[in-house]
Amino acid sequence: MIARVTLELALRKEFDYSIPPELAQQVEVGTRVQVPFGARRILGCVTALAEESAQTKLKPILKIIGTTSLVTPKVLKLARWIGEYYCCAPEVALKSVLPEAVRHERAGWRERLVVRVLSFAGGLPKLPKRQQEVWSILEDRKELPLQELLELAKTTASTVRRLEDRGLVAVSAQVSERDPYAREQILPTQPLPLNSAQAQALAAVIAVMEASAEKRGPEANAEKLASTPRPEVRTFLLHGVTGSGKTEVYLQAIAHALARGKGAIVLVPEISLTPQTVERFKARFSSGPLQTLVAVLHSHLSTGERHDEWHKIRQGRARIAIGARSAIFAPVDPLGLIIVDEEHEHTYKQEEAPRYHARDVAIMRGQMEGATVVLGSATPSLESFYNCGKGKYRLLELPERADDKKMPVVRIVDMRQTVRVGKSIPIFSPQLKEAIGLRLERKEQVILFLNRRGYSSSLQCPRCGYIAGCPNCSVSLSYHRHEQQLSCHICGHHDKVPTVCPNQACRNPEIRYAGLGTQRVEETLCKLFPHARTVRMDSDALKRKEDYRRILTDFRVGKIDILLGTQMIAKGLHFPNVTLVGIIYADLALHQPDFRASERTFQLLTQVAGRAGRGDVEGEVFVQAFTPFHPSIQFARRHDFIGFYEQELGFRQQLKYPPISRVALLTLKGRNEEKVKFSADHIRRELDKLLAGWEDLIVAGPAPAPLTRAETYYRYQMMLRTQRMTALSRRLAELMQTQTLPEDVTLSVDIDPVDLS
Repeated sequence: MIARVTLELALRKEFDYSIPPELAQQVEVGTRVQVPFGARRILGCVTALAEESAQTKLKPILKIIGTTSLVTPKVLKLARWIGEYYCCAPEVALKSVLPEAVRHERAGWRERLVVRVLSFAGGLPKLPKRQQEVWSILEDRKELPLQELLELAKTTASTVRRLEDRGLVAVSAQVSERDPYAREQILPTQPLPLNSAQAQALAAVIAVMEASAEKRGPEANAEKLASTPRPEVRTFLLHGVTGSGKTEVYLQAIAHALARGKGAIVLVPEISLTPQTVERFKARFSSGPLQTLVAVLHSHLSTGERHDEWHKIRQGRARIAIGARSAIFAPVDPLGLIIVDEEHEHTYKQEEAPRYHARDVAIMRGQMEGATVVLGSATPSLESFYNCGKGKYRLLELPERADDKKMPVVRIVDMRQTVRVGKSIPIFSPQLKEAIGLRLERKEQVILFLNRRGYSSSLQCPRCGYIAGCPNCSVSLSYHRHEQQLSCHICGHHDKVPTVCPNQACRNPEIRYAGLGTQRVEETLCKLFPHARTVRMDSDALKRKEDYRRILTDFRVGKIDILLGTQMIAKGLHFPNVTLVGIIYADLALHQPDFRASERTFQLLTQVAGRAGRGDVEGEVFVQAFTPFHPSIQFARRHDFIGFYEQELGFRQQLKYPPISRVALLTLKGRNEEKVKFSADHIRRELDKLLAGWEDLIVAGPAPAPLTRAETYYRYQMMLRTQRMTALSRRLAELMQTQTLPEDVTLSVDIDPVDLS
């Protein structure tokens, strides 16, 4: 028998190895192995088994890593699709589906010593005082971790070892799982009653889950089904206004999957949403007939925690996996349901190879495994809503908030009216300032949103016009007052804060800080409302992984009056006592050079506004803007997604932007701008040859990227638009493999990009 192995080297090919007789029963598709490769020993994954090979004198597999196959054939096929569609080497795609924490040669389990009582004949022998104290504790508890026993008995390990020598106890090593939520107290919850819209949505999802199960049948060939995508399984788009009870629909749909013996994957876009989501799901499935472990997968876990959580899923003990985008590869088997919450979020897109979009991978995995996929959002992406119109997805609507609660009243404040001659623009309009004071008097809570961290966005000289810029990137440096430094938010470069203008010909001491960030807003809040408990939540303030959970818990229990933050507080969070939301600078991202700028602004405003009025008191939202009549802002004010969608789609149709067509973004980068430009021109000529006669293809560029220089690299881009992206992906993969570029220039391909900077 021959094993085809994908190595952990980006070589874009598989290698054949013979399987030694002593390993024949252990090697299967998905098994991790160590193999010889030249003079080295390399780790890899068995991706296929064959009877014979075109090669002679095959080298044998040296050993097997781990006791079970880590990659299931179903997930392996998904990795192959990712490599093909997103134009990356298969081994790079394979690495993405298997976390580094479980790829190591040695098992990553943590062990601890446990002491347990042994049965013995006859009476208990007379024991010294210390041993008797230890025995008394063990006689009552039967089994204890050694360290806990030593702390209770206030003794040393030698005392326990003497009891072991007398045959009274046994000391053995046991696996000690690392649970990131072990300290949380979870109170069980029961299913909530559904309103008519929720009930109809749930019934539709269950009907498709049942139909899928019947088509597969108990005698279905799992391998055959895994190898064949099932286009008849339908993806749902659950479009529900903020606070409409989408999570309860998710919970009851998962309960149905569990009752059918299936598992579920739940994706959330932000790590900050994970603690609250995990709490809801653990509370629902911590007890009762559908009891199961809920595993968590995201980047803020330690390596050991990721290892243990992943294996809980692989062993079938955790049938629900929750996490950020990489959780889509969780080895849930059999898989019945995939939920992508806040499906519109750009954080589902991976920025490095493989540049996959977790939402699209979820849909493909659902087709491959016969699982139902539910995409949920109050502000769906234009692509997903367009797919509903085309019949690819089925639209489910939740038009009202749960429990008949009203949508918040949104008030637009024209900040141009607040500017006074000779004075700077105020951070807070009089209307918002008054509203904050009123809520604080009523003991209600306030959320303030500004999607820009730091104190000020730039340092400028009013005399000569000097602006402090990053030496590595084509952006200005932001001023961080707490740290007393200028920082680049692209590459992380830091500079000291100058006391005079750095321009040698100027040296003006009256340099100014322009723009504002969350640090400056926090400082102003503390001056305006000194008795309010104000907390800032952005990536600068959150230094430890438990800070997310701690701040959100404090806010929920009322220890915080005003929560100020960036986009990590903008969606998915449920705090019934929040009655006021203030959006400081609503049009901050509106004028960026990206065709999705209007869409992102509408989504962000709607999501932030949705944090208000989720309790018994009606909510109010103040949106401060300098372009108050922009359609994105006006449609968000009216909670009118359909109106925004129809207008924005007209713009996209004119220029053939998604969802009308698909986009591939080619980026060349290097430290020598002339070389990068020359290489980009060369690639454009090769593209024209390769794609000659392609009917619906539109190619723009090459041109400098909007962020021309980043992390010392100059960047040039080409944008390709077509409706036939799968075919284009194959052509671009050919291009990448056949073209030779200068040593210090690289070419990357991003299929379906969400960030054009």
